[in-house]
Order: sequence, then C-alpha cells, then structure tokens
Amino acid sequence: MSGDLTSPDRARLRWRARRGLLENDLMITRFLDACEAQLTEAEVQALTKLFEMDDTDLLDVLLGRAELPASFDEPQIRQLVERMKSL
Repeated sequence: MSGDLTSPDRARLRWRARRGLLENDLMITRFLDACEAQLTEAEVQALTKLFEMDDTDLLDVLLGRAELPASFDEPQIRQLVERMKSL
C-alpha cells in the first residue's frame, strides 16, 4: 500500500485519527499531513492499532511522559510514535 492510499482509505484513516483531545488531534493531523502518502500497509495497520489507545494515555506517550503500554509496544508502533514526536 506504500503511497497507494485511495481516497476512501485516506478518509477512513483520518476519521479514525479523530480524538477526544485537541492535542492528540493536532499531533496526529500534523503527522498525517506530512506522511500519509508514504505510509505502508503495515504502518496503516500499526496506526489503526495505536488509535485504540485511550486518549489521555496516547497524549502522555506522544509527549514523552509515558512509555507505550505493553499491549501497544510493537516495533512498528514505536517507530510511528517517534515520527509523530519528531514533527
């Protein structure tokens, strides 16, 4: 899927990215604006799993105040989080 997200795929990904906390929305939207077109299928799956995380916990991870919980601590997810934090 690298670079091949269709319009419905993009819309679905952006819909899933909507969060209850504005800070998460801003960080995730900035990431998607910069990287969405280059995401691989594995990265989209990892991102989708990351979106299952509680909003407060996700914000703590994105701000570097907490580590990924064990159920989310996968190499692909760690890489995505680091890319989000770097933008």
